[in-house]
Amino acid sequence: MTQAERQRQWQIFLAFGLVYLFWGSTYLGIRIAVEKIPPALMCGVRFLIAGPLMLLYCCVSGRKVLYSATQLGQMAVVGLLLLVGGNLTLAYAERIVPSGLAALLVSGTPLWFLVLDTLLLGDYHISARGLEGLGLGIVGMVILLWPDLRSTGPLGHKELTAALTLPCGSFSWALGSVLSKKWQSGEDKFTSTGWQMTFAGVSTLVLGLVAGDVARVQWTARGLGATLYLVIFGSWIGYTAYIWLLAHAPTSKVSTYAYVNPVVAVFLGWLIENERVDHFILMGSAIVVASVILVTSAKVHVRAVKDELPAAETVGD
Repeated sequence: MTQAERQRQWQIFLAFGLVYLFWGSTYLGIRIAVEKIPPALMCGVRFLIAGPLMLLYCCVSGRKVLYSATQLGQMAVVGLLLLVGGNLTLAYAERIVPSGLAALLVSGTPLWFLVLDTLLLGDYHISARGLEGLGLGIVGMVILLWPDLRSTGPLGHKELTAALTLPCGSFSWALGSVLSKKWQSGEDKFTSTGWQMTFAGVSTLVLGLVAGDVARVQWTARGLGATLYLVIFGSWIGYTAYIWLLAHAPTSKVSTYAYVNPVVAVFLGWLIENERVDHFILMGSAIVVASVILVTSAKVHVRAVKDELPAAETVGD
């Protein structure tokens, strides 16, 4: 192995470590941020810092920033599905649902991704192994939610309702990912990400203003620190490492973040916030992780000559 090859290998290891650690930690970051900052306002502030600054970087570095109205409209739709439908839903749910459980419930995003990719793009069909993974994922989610399903108290019902919104958020994220692939026409990935964050930031900020979030917000050092952490380590470092990995590593390996991030989130939630980790969490997480492994490692049958199926993105970035 040459010096250049060894350097590239270490760069790949570093990028994987950044995606695994920082994207897994964003679930706890969101949980802390929404303690005193209403979710829509928090997301609006986060994305309106991350998006425009990313666009400024793209402009300074000579990347193309201006696109046609159609392309910008498509970026807006993708940004709304990913960051409003997916990330804002997660932020609202984490006011009640522990961060580790939330991460496990959204770890099934690749399952939605495979189904939607088949239905909307029509380039692939799901193998028997993939179907087994889908079924196993449903079983795992039922086990994760079993304590709330059996609960008769108002707190359990409230947590169950919030938890059930997370698969909907995962669906929105997967739909945005598939449409992003369907509509791609040579846009710079970093620039399109900046526009998606900007559009999502404006939308969530408007939602927060309409909902009266400004009157309810408490700007604590803990909440602001968590929001800044999400901007730097979730939106910038984590996502940049992910984009870089897609260009330098097989997508089947990149997609392993989908079952590593929940493990990181559960551990950090238990370590820092003393979140519950019982036998339902352990059993359900093992089954969900196994289902995602089955789906991401299943052979994808291509109906036509197309590019390799890309890894699905995660809600917790």
